[in-house]
Amino acid sequence: MRPDPTSARLSVAPMMDWTDRHCRVLHRQLSRHALLYTEMVTAPAVLHGDRARLLGFDPVEHPVALQLGGSNPGELAQATRIGADWGYDEINLNCGCPSDRVQSGAFGAVLMKSPDLVAECVAAMIAASPVEVTVKCRIGVDDQEPEEVLPAFLSTIRDAGVRRVAIHARKAWLQGLSPKENRDVPPLDYPLVHRMKAEFPDLHLSVNGGVGSLDEAKAHLAAGMDGVMVGRAAYHDPAGILAAADAAIWGESAATSAEEAVAAMLPYIEAHLAAGGRLHQVTRHMLGLFLGRPGARGWRRTLSEEGTRDGAGTDVVERALSFVTEAAEAA
Repeated sequence: MRPDPTSARLSVAPMMDWTDRHCRVLHRQLSRHALLYTEMVTAPAVLHGDRARLLGFDPVEHPVALQLGGSNPGELAQATRIGADWGYDEINLNCGCPSDRVQSGAFGAVLMKSPDLVAECVAAMIAASPVEVTVKCRIGVDDQEPEEVLPAFLSTIRDAGVRRVAIHARKAWLQGLSPKENRDVPPLDYPLVHRMKAEFPDLHLSVNGGVGSLDEAKAHLAAGMDGVMVGRAAYHDPAGILAAADAAIWGESAATSAEEAVAAMLPYIEAHLAAGGRLHQVTRHMLGLFLGRPGARGWRRTLSEEGTRDGAGTDVVERALSFVTEAAEAA
């Protein structure tokens, strides 16, 4: 499957330790169209690490984007070419992660302070890439004034060739807040991001940060945004965000059910186990599939308690699912 040019209307954000290949396969069972992102991978890791482990993915995941971290144009160009050769549909540069580890490597959100360097990086990436190069950023960092910094940043990377940007509508505080606090404490400024769309009509802009439901995503699109990137809500309530997305965003005739997603995951899980994997590596991403539904507690408890045991197989998933199906039959 080649990328749908409208797939970025709804995307699932790159989230460390969460959006691994198993998570993305699950999300693809729920939505055929949503754009999925990898966890951030540093450019040096791509160049020198285990590429099969870092970059491998299932073809079912398309459209899927690789997010890179780094600030060395040469390294990023090489990593971009490698990512494209592995088959990713997009290569994204992280200019938004506020963690100390990322700051020490001079990339992530700290790059908001160096737009000219970002321009050098993305220009090198674009020159090396047969697929689109995009950027994910914040509205600013620390004491920067977002009203001034964000448009200047967007103008600079646009001049370097970037045409699509996802903007997390919060500042990042590089000192004094943890990465978790940086996702919640700085106030959201959706109106600023919306104004950027009016100021840069030639850019494809997605809003990210705090979007908690499909209805909220639709409201941003109705207000003129080109796309919406959903993070934790898509992970904790994947069916609530993604199962109806193809109908609501792309006009498909029917939605996918969480039960159908489970059935579709069983052959994938069998293959993973046959290759030496463990059940919980996949099912840890499935705990929220039935959020808010009768039987959800039994589903979660069974997967959590039995999925980590040696030799656990798909029978655990089927037993967990029985709590939901039996609750539905009793209703």
